[in-house]
Amino acid sequence: MLQNYVPILLFLILGGLFGCVLVGAGFVASSLLRNRRPDIEKDSPYECGFEPFADSRAKFDVRYYLVAILFIIFDLEIAFLFPWAVSLHGLGLFGFFAMMIFLGILVVGFIYEWKKGALEWE
Repeated sequence: MLQNYVPILLFLILGGLFGCVLVGAGFVASSLLRNRRPDIEKDSPYECGFEPFADSRAKFDVRYYLVAILFIIFDLEIAFLFPWAVSLHGLGLFGFFAMMIFLGILVVGFIYEWKKGALEWE
């Protein structure tokens, strides 16, 4: 019985060793090829071809988080709706009402986003 797990164990060991070898090779290569003569131009921060114009620890606008919540709401809805629709016949009324509760919670989140103005683009 345990003989069936030997290939899986061998795969995990070889994968772990391969990962460790690659990480070690990266450390060795970075120490051999690093910049030994620092330059102001080379050490300066780089943002998409522009000089940085603000502090990197600046606070984000709340709309960024609202858009993230909106994405999660719709992403979850689609991720759970398709398998539910495929297996609805076997779930019966319990599965139907469970999904209606889930969709109701998502609608509450959507209404919250709408009231906060996350759907209004400038």
